Order: sequence, then C-alpha cells, then structure tokens
Amino acid sequence: MKMGAPSPTPTLSIEDIKNMSSMAITRTQVSQALGIDPRTVRIGIEDGTIPSVRIGRRILIPRLPFLAIFGADA
Repeated sequence: MKMGAPSPTPTLSIEDIKNMSSMAITRTQVSQALGIDPRTVRIGIEDGTIPSVRIGRRILIPRLPFLAIFGADA
C-alpha cells in the first residue's frame, strides 16, 4: 500500500488568535502563530518571556497577555 504525502500542518496567524473567543491558547497554537518550534515556546514559558498558567498537568497561555506582547491586543 502506497502512502500519500503527509498533510501540511495547519497554521494560525496572530490575527486568528486575536479573533478567538477562548481565554487561553495552547503551546501548539503559539508555536504555529509565531512560526517557531514548540520547544522554543516551552523555553519561553520556562524563562517567563511567554506568560502561562498551569492547570493540573496542562500549561495554557492567556490569550490577551500573549497578544499584548506583540501589540496585537487592540
């Protein structure tokens, strides 16, 4: 059985995140919007440059403070 090409990874833009109604976004969404590796997002969370909240085992990024970092909160 021949496999086809893998489907492209869906990407988000800062504008997509701006238009979301959720209060928080995931590390994957941040990495897609910024075009960076998810490990880089993890490092940003660990060093405090990306705001985050831990809820149980899950780490979420508050959407509005994240947008404010890039001046996209208006």
